[in-house]
Amino acid sequence: MAAPETVYAAFCDTAAAYPRHDFLHIPQQAAAGYADKAINHTYEQARRQARRLRAIYEQAGYRAGLRVALVLDNRAEMFLHLLALNGLGISVVPVNSAFTIEETRYAISHADCCLVVSLPEYLPTVAAALQTQDAATLVISTEEFDTLPELPAPSPAAAVTDGDEAALLYTSGTTGRPKGCMLSNEYFLSMGRWYNEVGGYCELRPGRERLLTPLPLTHMNALCCSSMAMIMSGGCIAQLDRFHASTWWQTARDAGATCLHYLGVMPAILLAMPPSPDDDLGGQVRFGFGAGVDPRHQENFEQRFGFPLIEAWAMTETGVNVCISAHAEPRRLGQRCIGKPCKDIAYRLIDESGRDAAEGEPGELLIRLAGDKPRSGFFSGYYKDEAATAAAWAGGYFHTGDVLRRDADGLFYFVDRRKNIIRRSGENIAAIEVENVLLRHPDIAHCAVAPVADEMRGEEVGACVVVRDGAVADESLAKEIFAFCASRLVYYKTPGRLAFAASLPMTASQKVRRAEVKRQLAEWAAEGRDIDLRALKRGKRGRRGG
Repeated sequence: MAAPETVYAAFCDTAAAYPRHDFLHIPQQAAAGYADKAINHTYEQARRQARRLRAIYEQAGYRAGLRVALVLDNRAEMFLHLLALNGLGISVVPVNSAFTIEETRYAISHADCCLVVSLPEYLPTVAAALQTQDAATLVISTEEFDTLPELPAPSPAAAVTDGDEAALLYTSGTTGRPKGCMLSNEYFLSMGRWYNEVGGYCELRPGRERLLTPLPLTHMNALCCSSMAMIMSGGCIAQLDRFHASTWWQTARDAGATCLHYLGVMPAILLAMPPSPDDDLGGQVRFGFGAGVDPRHQENFEQRFGFPLIEAWAMTETGVNVCISAHAEPRRLGQRCIGKPCKDIAYRLIDESGRDAAEGEPGELLIRLAGDKPRSGFFSGYYKDEAATAAAWAGGYFHTGDVLRRDADGLFYFVDRRKNIIRRSGENIAAIEVENVLLRHPDIAHCAVAPVADEMRGEEVGACVVVRDGAVADESLAKEIFAFCASRLVYYKTPGRLAFAASLPMTASQKVRRAEVKRQLAEWAAEGRDIDLRALKRGKRGRRGG
């Protein structure tokens, strides 16, 4: 049988092989806000529903080359609409429902979406976001989807893809607005192939795995990685709405989870909970796969809960063809070890002068696939930003912005990020995006944003602010600044720690000394000299907040 060339084709192949196996399980707790019981779809049931949705799209005139925005949270609808649209060669643009009106407008308009499919509760935000948009973009609720109107002729959006793009995901960039990463069908399929072939602790048993994930379907990990791992192995995706610490282990048991995906913040929270006789899940859960576990917690977690946490490195832009993972021994617990790159990966570690870093010394990771297809499985580029794409691939390698070191045994260790990015609870936040919003506040003259270490979230968004003459730099103004940002940025991007300063440390060429800002913010936080705004950071209805 020929290898599938699309996500939809891969799904249909698996549905033919495992029609009665569970494809998707949404536990009762995750579905409590809209259903009175857990949601289950076998592969055959999901195939029938995806075909029905596909027929509705096709009948309304939707065709290959278009993009459709999906505001569907971690619901079954997200998977079903993705499959239906992929079967027609239409790309999906997952939109975070926690986005502000401004952020929602940017994602939908920048991506040139011709249609937005939304859960009913988000229609007001979508409608407000599209009020000032020049191009006509249709909006429809999932409750009214069966009456999808015909795509106007001529189309409100010209064909913007070659029909092979499966998704456009937005990721925080270092130069302002989020960048749209174009992800092909091959990108998705590479995810599934890699996961099914990697072996070691992460060996997937065909038709037997149930992968539990609380991660958002607006990100590569859940949308592409865990989903394709299960689709291409005949396994079940156990999808949560978010991470619920108090019921996590009971949910894992009830869902029959054999493996799970995590972010570094999750082990920290689970270890902080009181010990229980039911802690050890080693007889059921075989491994956890993720990144960013606190080195102090990894070994304690594995001993208490009975299964290994497999640390790995990848990016939205790189996919997993060049994923580096500690899926085999030695794993060097508690040292931020991410394992060895496989033989198919070509890489360099370079210092700040561009020279190859010596063994044991830190350097930025430059990476590509070995051979004559160095970009196979990578993103296809940044939409509407060829210059940024070219810069990222300067010299024939993808410049990751992540600083690693390599030991004498060939093992890699994560050190830091060279890019000005804050990593909070798994979300990548561009400092400059937050700075651009801060500078719109009438009382702010200058500012700099940098990560501040956080016990639970890994890093928090820290802001160093210089106010204009006449403004009173006090807690009242700090809260006003927070509210100003919260109306323009999704909650996790708003500053959680803010410090007022008389000036910013600058270079002779009048550039901010970001390393110095980071050091100062850390000192002020440790000494209690900043203003702690973290209690104000709450996701809508508590979703992914805190």
